[in-house]
Amino acid sequence: HQLVGLKVVRDGQEIGHVARVDHLPAQDLLAIQTSDKEVLLPFVKAIVPKVDVENKTIVITPPGGLFEELAEEKDED
Repeated sequence: HQLVGLKVVRDGQEIGHVARVDHLPAQDLLAIQTSDKEVLLPFVKAIVPKVDVENKTIVITPPGGLFEELAEEKDED
């Protein structure tokens, strides 16, 4: 409710906004809308270290590959 619409910032750059918050039994998930997709992010302190409702931003530190495709290594024989 208070988080919906907040800007999501990663490494100092805005990457999207909070579309909704899903309340699940184990933990809440933030549904983050980027320019091309929606990503579900666990709402835990390790991944979402700062929520600034006053300045309408959320700072995230997600694990690699969550917001971008991991580069596939090619084996050349």
